[in-house]
Amino acid sequence: MRKRQEVLIPKGEIERQMDICYQIARLHQEHSAQPLALVDTYGCQQNEADSEQLRGMLREMGYGFTDDTREADVIVINTCAIREHAELRVLGNVGALTHTKRKKPNQIICLCGCSMQEPHMADKIRRSFRHVDLVFGPHALWRFPELLSDVLNSRKRVFATESSDGHIAEGLPVVRKGNIKAWVSIMYGCNNFCTYCIVPYVRGRERSRDPERIVAEVRQLVAEGYKDITLLGQNVNSYGKDLGLSVDFADLLAEIDAIEGAFFVRFMTSHPRDASQKLFETMARCPKVAPQFHLPFQSGSSRVLKAMNRHYDRETYLDEVRRLRELIPDVVLTSDVIVGFPGETEEEFVETLSLLEEVRFDSLFTFIFSPRVGTPAAQMADPVTMEEKKARFQRLLDLQNRISMEKHQAYVGKVLPVLVEEENHADPVNNLNCRTDGWRLVHVPGAMGLVGQRKFVKITDCSTWSLFGTFVEEQDA
Repeated sequence: MRKRQEVLIPKGEIERQMDICYQIARLHQEHSAQPLALVDTYGCQQNEADSEQLRGMLREMGYGFTDDTREADVIVINTCAIREHAELRVLGNVGALTHTKRKKPNQIICLCGCSMQEPHMADKIRRSFRHVDLVFGPHALWRFPELLSDVLNSRKRVFATESSDGHIAEGLPVVRKGNIKAWVSIMYGCNNFCTYCIVPYVRGRERSRDPERIVAEVRQLVAEGYKDITLLGQNVNSYGKDLGLSVDFADLLAEIDAIEGAFFVRFMTSHPRDASQKLFETMARCPKVAPQFHLPFQSGSSRVLKAMNRHYDRETYLDEVRRLRELIPDVVLTSDVIVGFPGETEEEFVETLSLLEEVRFDSLFTFIFSPRVGTPAAQMADPVTMEEKKARFQRLLDLQNRISMEKHQAYVGKVLPVLVEEENHADPVNNLNCRTDGWRLVHVPGAMGLVGQRKFVKITDCSTWSLFGTFVEEQDA
């Protein structure tokens, strides 16, 4: 186990980064117009949380924000390495920025995030995307002010993609999107080394934040009026193992539940190997812990799960689901599944379908296997054609869509408490998006002044992916 002082970035180093922010801000004050920054995020919720810190540091540097690449003086693209599709999207969008930079030569283009921690991707940017000025991986995020200052002062390209087991940087500023939902990172990295996954190689080993800092952050968010708070980690269930303290994830949840105020706390992602009975029992007795559980199963075949290095089998997973539902019968259960893992047979794929039928997930995040350079699975023999994988993928989608629709139909006629979350720009009639306690999406007509409030909704209709309803008074619920 690494010593804590080796994991935590010293306070003095964070203060030095903030001093650089203020130096850049003072330089900007010499100009009449405020410089603008754009932060574009790909990938998971942890990337979203990282981008909130990037925006926080940019704000301290004196930047305002824009969504227009033509206006931006600094463009930061926070990348994802989970699937090839995400990387190709990034490269396409970065390539298009040659046109904006040609018209705005002093524009600074920055690429960061997981994909930039992959040596082959950083090298591709270095060789083929000469208009990119700054490249850094997750390990160097806390040094963003220093790195940007180097570019501003030298006008030379800067690459900071050194490998690392990872650190924790406390005290970085944050600019959050909205004032209702908030992300709170409780740990970083992963120790599981699933054979298909690049995350441990780009985000480093597991390292947990101190519980006191997490609880203080949540308490502050509640005081500021946030109503829905999500705890983040690659595997939240292993929280605390590296701290040398008698605290685990269930203990952390209980401590957060004790914070005064009207809010829900959620978490993701959970790994089945560390999903304990203690965690299920804690969720059941803590009223502020949302009745929602995202528990990736990835495959219904024990043989495939072993090849994936998942450290559980089909029976273990089904037992966890059974025990969870015994304690929380109305839990909204979601999951991840990979179709077409190398060597997956038709019979093994059918095992995945049968697991869906048995568990009946509320929704699924579904993926066709995407080989990642540097992972063991990328070297495995894969005799199944992409055509067959796509056909299996469609069978899986058809089954889950049927299950999701049946689940939603059972809600029609019920009255549910919801949090009015945001305006629904896609539907002028059902113009508000709401969320149930279990995170089901409900479209409702109503006044914008209701955003941020807890209300009751009678469900009147449904689709495969969402519910529809009307507001009712509390006494009618």
